[in-house]
Amino acid sequence: MKVLVTGANGFLGYYLIEKLLNRQFTVIATGRGECRLPFIQHKNFIYQEMDFTDPFQVHDVFEKHSPGVVIHAGAMSKPDDCELDQWEAYRTNTEATVTLLVNAEEHKSFFVFVSTDFIFDGERGMYREQDQPQPVNFYGKTKLEAEDAIREYQYQWAIVRTVLVYGKPQAGKENILTIVKKKLEKGESYNVVDDQVRTPTYVGDLAAGIISVIEKKARGIFHLSGEEVLTPYQMAIRAADYLKLDSSLINKVTAANFSQPAKRPAKTGFTIEKAKRQLDYEPISFEEGLKKTFG
Repeated sequence: MKVLVTGANGFLGYYLIEKLLNRQFTVIATGRGECRLPFIQHKNFIYQEMDFTDPFQVHDVFEKHSPGVVIHAGAMSKPDDCELDQWEAYRTNTEATVTLLVNAEEHKSFFVFVSTDFIFDGERGMYREQDQPQPVNFYGKTKLEAEDAIREYQYQWAIVRTVLVYGKPQAGKENILTIVKKKLEKGESYNVVDDQVRTPTYVGDLAAGIISVIEKKARGIFHLSGEEVLTPYQMAIRAADYLKLDSSLINKVTAANFSQPAKRPAKTGFTIEKAKRQLDYEPISFEEGLKKTFG
């Protein structure tokens, strides 16, 4: 089966493609610019340059490869960037998803969309799949509008939402834990919020969950995250302790201390019982995630 992946050069893209190739899928990896993945020599790996905001490029790639599955993992995912350039965020996250859906429909592809906890308002946290979305920033709004378009797709579809993804960086993509390591190794202080609650997700777990969706042809919405409830500050402290670095350089702050363009939901985090039941999803502990990130 051919699986087309958008955002292939990104953080999640690397882990997804590695696991797909290990499962003997043929992967059409797409991204802007040249391939930054180390799988060029693999017999089932094809890299295709594609800007998914360009309808003509998307049409040509779909016509050429006719994928049975599409994993739309690419996005404009930095909330502040989305807030400051709303037209570009809408074009990238919402409009381009519709373009991909239109082309996927012609080939009756199974469409899997990677979404976010930021579609929720963060008033109570530990959200289930059926809870009512209410985004508090423009990034969340664009992802929710994309979800709405996917719900109208006439063939098989799945929406995979996740929370604060971390892990060993690939292709130079940093995340909160690797930034903590770099800052503390240089002896620099780092401000981290302690009034936002999440269930951090190890990137390998997220990739495995998405592949389970494909293999089981599981339809609908799935929440994939870790199980431990942590603030970013708590994550940073545990990373510093694990690395035996000076945790006193980490400053506990609140969202009010930051002048960020995009508001963040205070409490997200997911209940993952549905994924455990239907996908056999079993996330690793945060401690194990630290080992994999820094091992």
